[in-house]
Amino acid sequence: MNREQVIHIISDKMKLIRTENGFSQDKMAEILGISKKTLVQIEKGRTLPGWNTVVAVTALFHQSEVLQNSLGDEPLEVIRLVTFEHGVGPVNRTLGGKVWWKDIRSAGSYTLQQNLISQHYRILDPQRFRWFSTFDEKEAYHRLEELRDDRKS
Repeated sequence: MNREQVIHIISDKMKLIRTENGFSQDKMAEILGISKKTLVQIEKGRTLPGWNTVVAVTALFHQSEVLQNSLGDEPLEVIRLVTFEHGVGPVNRTLGGKVWWKDIRSAGSYTLQQNLISQHYRILDPQRFRWFSTFDEKEAYHRLEELRDDRKS
């Protein structure tokens, strides 16, 4: 997934996110710091939101069911990965990925998982702390082996 894909996904879901939260177009535009005219154009598919608007929507509405169904259970993680290419941890404790994630491989006490929606990878320790995230499959496997080897030392 890349920035352009995320912009299109958020653009396609803006109206649903707004209505899910019970906001009028006026209020949603005010919250996002854009004009109502711009919001209307985005909702009608005539223009795309800028990256700042996409980040604002994701940050402010990260618990939206619409957003989670579009980007996975951690929309902010997807934004960070698209922006910075990968994340290194341990960052925060997760719920372990029962719904949004599939286990790909275990190495030592670490587990590599892939998000079923965004397709990005993460590595969790036994306490379910996220140690690494990336869209790059080879990098994910490489980091899994590094973490396993570091644990042995």
